[in-house]
Amino acid sequence: MTGFVDRHVGTDATDQRSMLAAVDPGLASLDALVERAVPAAVLHADADPLASVLPAPVDERETLAELAALAGANRVRRSFLGMGYHGTITPAAIRRGILEAPGWYTAYTPYQPEISQGRLEALLNFQTMVADLTGLATANASMLDEGTAVVEGMLLARRAARPSEPTDVFLVDADALPQTRALLAHRAEAVGIEVVELPLADTVPEDLPPAFGVLVQQPGASGRLWDPSAVADAVHARGGLVVVAADLLALTIVRAPGELGADVAVGTTQRFGVPLGYGGPHAGYMSVRAGLERQLPGRLVGVSKDADGDPAYRLSLQTREQHIRREKATSNICTAQVLLAVVASMYAVYHGPDGLARIACAVHDRTVRLARALGDAVVHRSVFDTLAVRLPGRAAAAGAAAAERDLLLWLVDDDTLQVTLDETTTDAEVDLLAEILTAHGAAPAADGTPDVGIPDALRRTSDFLTHPVFRTHRSETSLVRYMRTLEDKDYALDRGMIPLGSCTMKLNSAIEMTPVTWPAFGDLHPFAPPQDAAGTLALVADLERWLADLTGYAAVSLQPNAGSQGELAGLLAVREFHRSRGDAGRTVCLIPSSAHGTNAASAVLAGLRVVVVACDETGSIDLDDLRAKVAEHADDLAAIMVTYPSTHGVYEDTIAEVRDLVHAAGGQVYVDGANLNALLGHVRLGDLGDVSHLNLHKTFCIPHGGGGPGVGPVAVREHLAPFLPGHPFDPRADALAGAAPTDDGGPAHRRIVSAAPLGSPLVLPITWAYLRMMGLDGLRHATVSAVLGANYLAARLRDHYPVLYTGEGGLVAHECILDLRPLRAATGITVDDVAKRLIDYGFHAPTVSFPVAGTLMVEPTESEDLAELDRFVDAMIAIRAEADAVAEGRWPSDDNPLVNAPHTASSVVTDWTHPYPRDVAVFPALGQRGRKYWPPVRRVDQAYGDRNLVCACPPPEAFA
Repeated sequence: MTGFVDRHVGTDATDQRSMLAAVDPGLASLDALVERAVPAAVLHADADPLASVLPAPVDERETLAELAALAGANRVRRSFLGMGYHGTITPAAIRRGILEAPGWYTAYTPYQPEISQGRLEALLNFQTMVADLTGLATANASMLDEGTAVVEGMLLARRAARPSEPTDVFLVDADALPQTRALLAHRAEAVGIEVVELPLADTVPEDLPPAFGVLVQQPGASGRLWDPSAVADAVHARGGLVVVAADLLALTIVRAPGELGADVAVGTTQRFGVPLGYGGPHAGYMSVRAGLERQLPGRLVGVSKDADGDPAYRLSLQTREQHIRREKATSNICTAQVLLAVVASMYAVYHGPDGLARIACAVHDRTVRLARALGDAVVHRSVFDTLAVRLPGRAAAAGAAAAERDLLLWLVDDDTLQVTLDETTTDAEVDLLAEILTAHGAAPAADGTPDVGIPDALRRTSDFLTHPVFRTHRSETSLVRYMRTLEDKDYALDRGMIPLGSCTMKLNSAIEMTPVTWPAFGDLHPFAPPQDAAGTLALVADLERWLADLTGYAAVSLQPNAGSQGELAGLLAVREFHRSRGDAGRTVCLIPSSAHGTNAASAVLAGLRVVVVACDETGSIDLDDLRAKVAEHADDLAAIMVTYPSTHGVYEDTIAEVRDLVHAAGGQVYVDGANLNALLGHVRLGDLGDVSHLNLHKTFCIPHGGGGPGVGPVAVREHLAPFLPGHPFDPRADALAGAAPTDDGGPAHRRIVSAAPLGSPLVLPITWAYLRMMGLDGLRHATVSAVLGANYLAARLRDHYPVLYTGEGGLVAHECILDLRPLRAATGITVDDVAKRLIDYGFHAPTVSFPVAGTLMVEPTESEDLAELDRFVDAMIAIRAEADAVAEGRWPSDDNPLVNAPHTASSVVTDWTHPYPRDVAVFPALGQRGRKYWPPVRRVDQAYGDRNLVCACPPPEAFA
């Protein structure tokens, strides 16, 4: 093994021997642990590193050198391609203070609000920014990208519209972004929506067909600006909803969608300081008019109050809603793009409304100057930053001439190309563009040529970003201190263990993170010519090959930009596979009752019908119920979705029988890869099923970023490979940027699931580096170390808290479920009390009440050292003793350290009336004084926040 493996895995050989002894003195080795824990029927017999395509590991220095060589194979030219992706300047303070700061990128989704106030505030800034710019009441805390945000807008419109006559039609502007139109076509097909494309700007509103909704792109893909108010009125008159995909930078000087009749606004915040990254990750957005708040997908930050009545932030309404509503959830999106949303929000905080408007005006002014140089060749006179230029028969030649000067233009057809300017465009580049285009037929504007620009009727006059947070931090000093203030409020992996079950919060090493901010990876446009991205494409090919080998599958697509999208892509592949065989009636998806809630939500969005399979008292799939459900649905069974190890943290020994039962009935087996950290190198998912999604943000070290980015590759066996996601502009399918793909007989939408061809390639070097430094032996060691850590915690805590489920050998997988229901029955102390008291001990709580209410699911991962594991054990044992003290009457049931947890610094410097001393409240553990984490708020009132929904920045006086 390399030295990196020893730094990635927190326990050494001596630690592991003592841990094995604590689990069972009869366990002599890690191999013995695996043999007892994992059923022999699923162990991969041939795990020979020499037979693997994964190369022998190298050290950190060599890994960075190889990544530098890949980056050097990329060629970053100046992009004027547009199509929803723009050059932008990430302020150095934000790059260093957010993107490169482990306090931000190693945090988890803020389900525990008391230790997440910093990023919750940043997300509230994001929501306020989006709501203000779009002129709508409420925005959510980010979407995965613009294209999928539009899809979610369409689905929201279908749920919320009240059309005057029944209709499944959704109208789409023919001038919408091409990748968005493809996504709509693919996703609509699965759920029975008919997409009708129309040139809305040139269509008489009264002639629009009945529809439950309409999409308007503003500005259009061609750059055209127009007033959609009449279209909105016509759609509203028939009970439909209006979705506007809008450019946020344009909205600083162009009228807001809410002022033009939009019910929903969607788009991307990429040009607010987020690198191009060859397509992602970027934070999409969605905002809605008043009355639609409860229809919003994704996450929504709101303002509530804590136990002292002080303002506090929390996730509102939809918190973990898939686990509650399952197949009835508004969306399958679990988390989105928090880290990138924070970057975008800080960009707005830094520049403020005046600075953003200056940037937009500079972009627009240069666009107008270029238009005047091109005269009548400019197709549309009403524009913001994009010019469609007509050069009959010479467009391709002009594009080629520009490319020779390292300028990339968008080729529409033989007669037309487009030029999109952005924040990074210089006056010299405008002059060079004018020189090239006039040499190919354009000519300066003559007297009398209509002006190009923004019509007065579309110019923004309303205020935006009026909250003081957007008008205070103009200097870098102020911004850096503000970011640090927020970071200090939060708990992330740089503070301590985050033992969240089903989340795999492992080390995100600095070496792995280093290439993320390299310009050679970050400044590539996703539709640049493939030869410009040779290094990134080689890295992607490596990852696809390595992941396929590790999982035993035939093919992998990296396009899904979240685990939920990987689920959806896999189920859509299953659906299309059945349809290709004439089995369109196979629409039933069996899902165990213990499954992650996104499984059911994804199945519905893939056009499948969910049938729940029961689990038995051991937490495993109830085989009798499965047999009955398979027999009942033998003719319409599409698939079963199983998680392995199970969501209950157990290696089920019946998985092979489950697979065989479903296959015998003609169904496919979807194995959710959420728990791959318990299998990698020892068990291959492809031996258990037909399709899986993986979570690169769990098993493969991409950080969670406080709730995104994630990457959810989908892996399939050979028979499903033809149905993997593609893209209309897949760089590996065509060598011309912007050219339509050749017809291979597949659907025009190419089974697209993300806006960019490769999803979120900017973060893929993280996983590449992890695999390159670990090698197969290192990965196998990491897996068994993670399993050992979970079993060690289970062994040490089972006398204090029952371990709810174990496997045949009395062992768990990589996580264990501690049952706190007996504790509540005996003492009155709830699982929430324990979770909040852990904050006082300096810990992030494990997963609360999932998959079983009243329990904690604990996953330590391989990265934690023995001292941290023991610190957690000691805290949990001490908390049990505190609960027993309540039961014995030493502390009142309504006034004790658990029900009052967490305790803030301010709470112990005021009048103290509690029956326990201050040091018990805030320093319950030995040695804590030197490393104390102080939560900024006391326990947050969740119900109050939902009853009094406020999802924008509160006024400063609220904190007085």
